[in-house]
Amino acid sequence: TTLFRSISALGRRRFPLFRRLLHPRRTSLCNGRHCPGYFSWIKANGNDSKKFKGDSRNVTVASRVIHVRQLPSDVTEAEVISLGLPFGKVTNLLMLKGKNQAFLELHTEEAANAMVNYYTSITAILRSQPIFIQFSNHKELKTDNSPNQARALAALHAVNSVQSGNIALSASAAAVDAGMTMAGQSPVLRIIVENLFYPVTLDVLNQIFSKFGTVLKIITFTKNNQFQALLQYAEPVSAQHAKMSLDGQNIYNACCTLRIDFSKLTSLNVKYNNDKSRDYTRPDLPSGDGQPSLDQTMAAFGAPGLISTNPYAGAGFPPAFAIQQGGGLSVQGVHGGLAHLGIPAAAAAAAASRMGMHGLGSPGNCVLLVSNLNAERVTPHCLFILFGVYGDVQRVKILFNKKENALVQMADGNQAQLAMSHLNGQRLSGKPIRITLSKHQTVQLPREGQEDQGLTKDYSNSPLHRFKKPGSKNFQNIFPPSATLHLSNIPTAVSEEDIKMLFSNTGGIVKGFKFFLKDRKMALIQMSSVEEAIQALIELHNHDLGENHHLRVSFSKSTI
Repeated sequence: TTLFRSISALGRRRFPLFRRLLHPRRTSLCNGRHCPGYFSWIKANGNDSKKFKGDSRNVTVASRVIHVRQLPSDVTEAEVISLGLPFGKVTNLLMLKGKNQAFLELHTEEAANAMVNYYTSITAILRSQPIFIQFSNHKELKTDNSPNQARALAALHAVNSVQSGNIALSASAAAVDAGMTMAGQSPVLRIIVENLFYPVTLDVLNQIFSKFGTVLKIITFTKNNQFQALLQYAEPVSAQHAKMSLDGQNIYNACCTLRIDFSKLTSLNVKYNNDKSRDYTRPDLPSGDGQPSLDQTMAAFGAPGLISTNPYAGAGFPPAFAIQQGGGLSVQGVHGGLAHLGIPAAAAAAAASRMGMHGLGSPGNCVLLVSNLNAERVTPHCLFILFGVYGDVQRVKILFNKKENALVQMADGNQAQLAMSHLNGQRLSGKPIRITLSKHQTVQLPREGQEDQGLTKDYSNSPLHRFKKPGSKNFQNIFPPSATLHLSNIPTAVSEEDIKMLFSNTGGIVKGFKFFLKDRKMALIQMSSVEEAIQALIELHNHDLGENHHLRVSFSKSTI
């Protein structure tokens, strides 16, 4: 006993943590981290006289009040409010910035319960920092009239004015702007997509961000080899909500990561409605030179009206996601990426939707079996160029004893799914090809001395891969086979007649041609059928036009 008392005394003097362990009622452990068990005469929103008791780890009784811990020191009131918005009306807020904590009061226990349940399975992130959310012991919040608390109430009032729907839109927007301006927020978001391995289009962005509010305008562009966008909401609170929910999330499985910040701009000026920019309040805007009109774009996706409910419908892509208000975000059997939002696991999983498969193939499931080939005309190079439109082809093997069959190895399973979805059933050299996933994991090269007749080729180091460069614009221009081809890298000395003659020599009929007025290095050419366009692409992609210019050919969603 004497020894224990001596150790205890030493521990209390020299090791504060040891002292807490000897007196457990003075503190509690929260999620494996030490946090105060109670606050004594804390400074809450500048009021030294407010005594507010904190909550322990094991609060399991439902309450309208939510305790938020481990907040970043520079967090704003609007950011904390946005945590509760998907689940219902937020009725009160108490910020304890000195303790990096806050208390959020929702209008019902059901809404609070939905919020806690959701953030139990998915860690909330604010300013790249994980935070912790649990029920509070307190059944309601009682706050004072200090200046900092007035700031919180102003932000709350702005949000609730929008949610109530009892005031006009203009007044609502003004109220929101007033509240969010206090937090320095803009209705315009700057979005950067990192690790852009699959195409992220304007319509994909609208599909994702419109779940958090009314999207008015979007402008997409490439800067510093990164795909970026500016997106304007009708209300700053929507931008705040979207940023909090989506920043750091992957659109598709393990790639296409969203990095979101507020823009310094307060409004966007959109001149054209096309696949690079869109003003949803002005459907009368022109499409701009060389760009498809809005009607043509929607027709290509097989959806009527201004905004397609499923912009990938025409290509057989999976449906959009949905959010259930008051009940958190719903999952629709989707794996990977923004799964909790129901985002398609990847645009490349079009085949999964079409064939009734779920999720993506495994990374090793990247070999395709291509059958019903024209054995007299199709070569490994033909398949390399055609399948290379949808991914980086590593190897091609035409089977020695069954030359109407071939194995095509893509860089990964996602690219294999994308190629299969777009090319299965297309006519190549007079025959519709059939594509399935192969049981083989790789295409084996022939052993030294083995008879092969040049039927197996390794393209792993080919300079013609379209998707090797991160942030390449090729990711944004993947379309199904079409009769219209997009041409680029055309030297100025080459005329329209030169190009028409070149494409006519592939055995097809040229139905139309148009240079881009603002960039004569690019053009659209229309063949009389999709099959003719496929053959022309195979024969003329990378064709030497002179002056060290090699023609680049891809499928277009535009028409002439």
